[in-house]
Amino acid sequence: MKEVRFFYAPDAVTNQELPADEAMHALRVLRLQSGDEMMLMDGTGNFYRAEVTLAHTKHCFFVIKETLPQQPQWLGHVHLAIAPTKMMDRIEWMTEKAVEVGVDEISFLNCQFSERRLVKIPRLEKIMISAVKQSHKAWTTRLNETVPFDKFIQQPREGRKYIAHCYEEVPRTYLFDELCQLSPSDDATVLIGPEGDFSIDEVRQAVAAGYVSVHLGKSRLRTETAGLSAVMMMQLAKDK
Repeated sequence: MKEVRFFYAPDAVTNQELPADEAMHALRVLRLQSGDEMMLMDGTGNFYRAEVTLAHTKHCFFVIKETLPQQPQWLGHVHLAIAPTKMMDRIEWMTEKAVEVGVDEISFLNCQFSERRLVKIPRLEKIMISAVKQSHKAWTTRLNETVPFDKFIQQPREGRKYIAHCYEEVPRTYLFDELCQLSPSDDATVLIGPEGDFSIDEVRQAVAAGYVSVHLGKSRLRTETAGLSAVMMMQLAKDK
């Protein structure tokens, strides 16, 4: 049985032509032709069974045959806030894998020890969309521009908030144990620091702002590994 390919078409209902990048993949890589079936996703909870009506050079038009509303794969809001790594390919890898595992929102933090202050959101959005299609997610992940750490922790948030760090002088509990105490529908936000960790002052500021001090286990992890581990723990706790 031939695998049905997914394409990202956020305006599928009002504009029955694939976006340029998606059309190029459909026509040049997959060589779709008129009459071929494909699946579309709008990133807001709907899949569409569609049929190609015109495949020509750089343009791929379609007609929707069936609308398939989807149910969320998990309850609650999963939010990762992380300081980007010096090597951008590491944060790109983490973004791809975190989206595949399942994360609603990723924010980027500018911390005291950050070695990278800015990220290119458009580049990450392309990686995110590719991961959404790969893992058949009905909703896209929200990616936020870099914000100062102190500004982020002062913003109001629903649910429980955690900061993961390596300072033994600040009491910590295991993140997964903390998450397992929540209801599956509870929101959760986890902060992950830069390659040099948060400063101890930042940890204390976050705790004073209502964040729970946690660790991710016995191993000392790279930033991108810690971020992915936190997302996996949030998802595993929801399935407990």
